[in-house]
Amino acid sequence: MATVVELSPTSEQSEFALGTPVNKKTPALKVPSLCSMRYGIAFVTHFCNFTLMAQNCTISITMVAMVNNTDHPPHLNSSTEQLPAGLNGDHHEASKHLSTKAPVYNWSPQTQGIIFSSVQYGMMLMQGPGGYLAGKIGTKKVVGIALLGSSLLTLCIPLAANLGLVFLLATRAVQGLMQGTGYGGQFALWQRWAPPNERSRLCSIAMSGMTLGVFTVLLVGGIISEALGWPFVFYIFGGTGVLCCLLWFILIYDDPVSHPWISGPEREYILSSLNQQFSSEEQPLPIKAMLKSLPLWSMCLCSMTHQWLVNTFIIYTPTYISSVFKVNIRDNGFLSSLPFFVAWVLGILGGQLADFLLSKNFRLVTVRKFITILGNTPSAALIAALPYVQSSYITTIIFLTLSCGICPLCQAGVYINALDIAPRYASLLMGTSRGLGHSSAVVVPIVAGFFLNQDSEFGWRNFFFVLFVVNLLGLIIYLMFGKADVQEWARERKLTRL
Repeated sequence: MATVVELSPTSEQSEFALGTPVNKKTPALKVPSLCSMRYGIAFVTHFCNFTLMAQNCTISITMVAMVNNTDHPPHLNSSTEQLPAGLNGDHHEASKHLSTKAPVYNWSPQTQGIIFSSVQYGMMLMQGPGGYLAGKIGTKKVVGIALLGSSLLTLCIPLAANLGLVFLLATRAVQGLMQGTGYGGQFALWQRWAPPNERSRLCSIAMSGMTLGVFTVLLVGGIISEALGWPFVFYIFGGTGVLCCLLWFILIYDDPVSHPWISGPEREYILSSLNQQFSSEEQPLPIKAMLKSLPLWSMCLCSMTHQWLVNTFIIYTPTYISSVFKVNIRDNGFLSSLPFFVAWVLGILGGQLADFLLSKNFRLVTVRKFITILGNTPSAALIAALPYVQSSYITTIIFLTLSCGICPLCQAGVYINALDIAPRYASLLMGTSRGLGHSSAVVVPIVAGFFLNQDSEFGWRNFFFVLFVVNLLGLIIYLMFGKADVQEWARERKLTRL
């Protein structure tokens, strides 16, 4: 007869769950950090996320060139401050020049919103299953195949657009399935590669690649569109993804034990700090307990509301700048990319800040919530204030930059909370929470399209106000119910024979 015996957490696990630093309990081995294999894994994953996000948001900057804006009434521009010389003088000439290099389509704001959101359905549906598949058959295979599929579909988007709107939406939807699998599948790496006292910084390095992808696309997308035509933006980043696949399959391994180039001391350091004794795949998922877990639901809801903010930046920063200041696509790309460069830097520093606070004896739950507040409230407040400062070009850009720059601090907060409350199921739960979060990416373009279509003067103000309320609600729920200790349903159990 088989019985289930619950194992008490080791002293090391207990201390981490309670929020005290684990440094004094981890093996006293001289292991390198930045030159180590685990940081190499983080940087390769950073490049993978860079590629996936670049492919996801290329259409955000190319939409300015793909759409015939002269067929639609412009949004009212109350700006009284003169734009810098050269930013708006050649807007119409640039539009004519772009139209001779590539096709231009007559898509309304609502149609554009549907195109923006089409890729998000697959991302929303596949991040949870992607995490589950990675736990079963390995992150290397799951993410590698997803990245290759997304890259090939990116190369096909110009052809799909020429064939018609239905073909474009279908291509983007399938691409979303691939990207969702890639995003969700990567989280299984950190169950096996990230020591508890380095989780924040390793995960922040990996996830900040998404921000760098947005920055790069917005920075060079306008230049490429103006010089070569908007289809080449898709060709270049699709080709980059194919090259990234080769790097992924060569350098990534699912765990330290199977990696051929990791040093012995580093392997022992990682395995000892994680105390990997039992395989989570051998035990059934406690689905009922998960569905009843308030800490888990609060984490998912906060991720979803914060993703509302993130996707607003990714999708609508170029459109907002074009709408308010009427700049050409090249300068629009530069202005739109600046906030994401700041976000990339602060996203990495946020992970360092979280681990630093843990080393100073702050409780883990306090650190997670504090970092989440920093990445949520100021960012949402600043973007809600944008319509009230659009008369000043400089103030608008400063607000946009600060708002977007602060936003990624949440990467070291609520987004990796699953590693704290249920480390054995982290890949599934992190993928699921990110998948639920991407439901906002489906809703955001629809809501924005509704407001902007109804009222060109106050559409942005109403849209940003809704964003602020949604973010505040998700944050309050997380502050009330969020936890950082291992939940009862996620504790280690061992089957024994009597």
